[in-house]
Amino acid sequence: MENFLTDNEDILFHLDHLDLDRIITMKEDNFEQAQQFAHAPHDAADAKDSYRMVLSIIGEIAGEQMAPAAPAVDEVGPTLENNQVKLHPATQKTMDMLKKADMMGMALPRKYGGLNLPNTILSVISEVMARADGSLLNLGLQQDNAMTINKFASEEQKDYYLPKLCSGEWDSSMVLTEPDAGSDLQAVNLKATQDADGKWYLNGVKRFITNGCGTIGLVLARSEEKGKGARGLSFFLYKRDDKMIIRRLEHKLGIVGSPTCELQFNNAPAELMGERQRGLTKYTLWLMNNARLMVAGQGLGIAEAAYREADLYATKRIQFGAPVRDLPPVFEMLTEMKISIEAGRTLLYETARFVDLKELLEDYSDQHPEEKGAIIEEKKKYAKLAGLFTPMVKCFNTEMANKVTYDAIQIHGGTGYMKEFNVERHARDARITNIYEGTTQLQIVAAIGPVTSGVAQSIMDEYDQIAFNHSPDLLAKVRESRAVFTEALDFARNNKDHAQFLSYHSRRLVEMATDLIISYLFLRDGNHCERKQKAAAIFITKMVSRIQANAAFIMHENGTLLKHYEAVIGKTSG
Repeated sequence: MENFLTDNEDILFHLDHLDLDRIITMKEDNFEQAQQFAHAPHDAADAKDSYRMVLSIIGEIAGEQMAPAAPAVDEVGPTLENNQVKLHPATQKTMDMLKKADMMGMALPRKYGGLNLPNTILSVISEVMARADGSLLNLGLQQDNAMTINKFASEEQKDYYLPKLCSGEWDSSMVLTEPDAGSDLQAVNLKATQDADGKWYLNGVKRFITNGCGTIGLVLARSEEKGKGARGLSFFLYKRDDKMIIRRLEHKLGIVGSPTCELQFNNAPAELMGERQRGLTKYTLWLMNNARLMVAGQGLGIAEAAYREADLYATKRIQFGAPVRDLPPVFEMLTEMKISIEAGRTLLYETARFVDLKELLEDYSDQHPEEKGAIIEEKKKYAKLAGLFTPMVKCFNTEMANKVTYDAIQIHGGTGYMKEFNVERHARDARITNIYEGTTQLQIVAAIGPVTSGVAQSIMDEYDQIAFNHSPDLLAKVRESRAVFTEALDFARNNKDHAQFLSYHSRRLVEMATDLIISYLFLRDGNHCERKQKAAAIFITKMVSRIQANAAFIMHENGTLLKHYEAVIGKTSG
């Protein structure tokens, strides 16, 4: 039987070596939950066994049900009739299987019927499922939405909504985007008005809403008539009724199996969630950061699927009397694809670990105020690291997925351009990942602050203290590249000749920091595996040249594009 967990040696490697004990201990309330719930673990080893069991079930559903059905789902997708969305039968079957296996509330506490899984394990799940079908977003979306309700909603709201989300009786959507408010969510105009009895009603249009047909919607709306920008926005829980019309399903390049809806709210009743005027600055940002982690996993899974298709094809395709896999131009591409995927995987799991520690320390300090002072600095540390790594991994993994799927088609040659081969679907599915939940350009904007403020350097210092006795020459190359990066960063920060100089070079600086962090993670992985040492050697050797090229361009190009871009593309009209 196909199992997309057990056939992936690199995921199994990371599960063997992930540093999860502290996360598990906090997640399980020092294992006190075992006294309340029959299936709660008694220690860290017990929890890890439970995680593997869940992951194996997901891996089997992915391999046996989702992957074989994915081409048919892509061909037809969902349909809309009488304001109701009908999923493709294969998609519905997958969802029914997940419900039957009690997988719908994976991230939620056990008291609501959830499995209490940490983000680190959810990241593995997002990858495994996306490898099978990049368009099945319902499950991951439900975890993000449910976690947001669990963190910010009132106890009454949690008691009402979360058990039904856990059981799969209800599903959900994240209702943010509007025709004139894409990445700029401060421009949201959907109106939330309150009547004399204090009840809220929604009016307006939302666009590009993934699973907008969901029973529950987390809606960003303008609640303050005089409040401009983010200050006027609040967050609402909406349970679907006849006051919301699905105007249409979008016809998309990729992720065809996912229903992307345009919604019209006509005085639809809703509940305020949390505080007024914090809708964007607190709740939406938290929700989107979680979603970005899952999208990074989605990109990784799609890339893994494309690589496997390309490797299999190159092995079987005979040209010039030999498999094309034996030709240097091809095996170089395959090796680069494999290394890039493993780079994205180690970065994703490290990011998820930091996010788990951030969230758990916040919850722990709230529940144990007597210890708050002792952990406040640690909370700050992991908040800063999550703030750097989340946009960094979303940027790296989604751009990597687009490159890997592009190369997978190239390895197939003309056949890869045909619908009969899966790689063209993987390329189409990958294309959205570096657009939605914040484009790559917005991830760079989010990451450059922690890079310039020293957060990136501080975690590199921490990694640098690890003993890497297996590869002193590689460590020396990383340290030399760090010095080059530091010089380029200082140059960009101190450049006074061009007002936009730092912003212009921010992507290069973030990519340099990402390269260095991944290099350290590869070296750390190499402490457990000789094969990882070889992977580290390949990655770091090319990393050195990328760092040098980016640094040389930053320090010697003299703002040429900043000086001349308007002469080339013209000034903005108006």
